[in-house]
Amino acid sequence: MIYDNISCATFIDRPNRFVAHVDLDGAVETVHVKNTGRCKEILLPGAEVWVTASNNLSRKTRYDLVAARKSNGLLINIDSQAPNQVVHEWLKKQDFDEVIPEYAFGQSRIDFYLKKGGHRILMEVKGCTLEIDGMGYFPDAPTQRGVKHIRELIRAQETGYRAILAFVIQMDGVKEVRANVQTHPEFDQVLNEAKNARVQVVFLPCHVEPNRLEILPEAEALE
Repeated sequence: MIYDNISCATFIDRPNRFVAHVDLDGAVETVHVKNTGRCKEILLPGAEVWVTASNNLSRKTRYDLVAARKSNGLLINIDSQAPNQVVHEWLKKQDFDEVIPEYAFGQSRIDFYLKKGGHRILMEVKGCTLEIDGMGYFPDAPTQRGVKHIRELIRAQETGYRAILAFVIQMDGVKEVRANVQTHPEFDQVLNEAKNARVQVVFLPCHVEPNRLEILPEAEALE
């Protein structure tokens, strides 16, 4: 996926999880942060960030903050909508009979329903932006919604679907994602339950540029 109208700015602060202040060409702009997670190790004062301009003139903020460079030099896409978009692009290049986003199952909407031959597949997508010593971790903030979705995948697997949990790694050089036990122990517990129930966990490594996110060719293909 490619962003239009990308601009580099300097991060100032984040008054709440929805907005941040940045220095853009010498002016202070209030921008929308497209990630409600903490990102506390990424969004530090003085960090280099990238914002994209919206064409929606009725918005309160003109720009979305979509990427940032961590203090260790790692460029991270922090747009929480990007993982689903990039996975949709990736899935359309694979040999599926059907690819349906936002599929209703149980009490949730699972990100993708896939069909190939006689196989029915439900796939939930999570974006990973937390990196510690070269390893990816999820979540960076407690997520009851994430726990609920994994429990739905377990039920799907038990009722005849093939269930997949896919982690889109929104940075270069990281190949694996582990549960962030310290932040959300329940997520770690339900992730282990899913693995025991034969829910497939897939890691999708990416290449990131300020204006682009793409899943790498070596990502595990879905059968």
